[in-house]
Amino acid sequence: MDKKTFTFYYGLVLIAVGFGVFYRIPQVIPQIAGIKFFSDKLFLVKFCFYILGGLLVLAGGIRVFKNYKR
Repeated sequence: MDKKTFTFYYGLVLIAVGFGVFYRIPQVIPQIAGIKFFSDKLFLVKFCFYILGGLLVLAGGIRVFKNYKR
């Protein structure tokens, strides 16, 4: 497998993981709300999870786009 193919598939994996984070957030937030330390910081935790998912999708999209462009 050459570097171009690896970079393309790595980008696809990053996009899939990013969407997986978006899918899991509604399921995980009630469990996190049960933790006393995070109960009053729930907005910040949600915000960080959404930023993480967005950055993963963005990074994967950039890798796929740059690889497809060549």
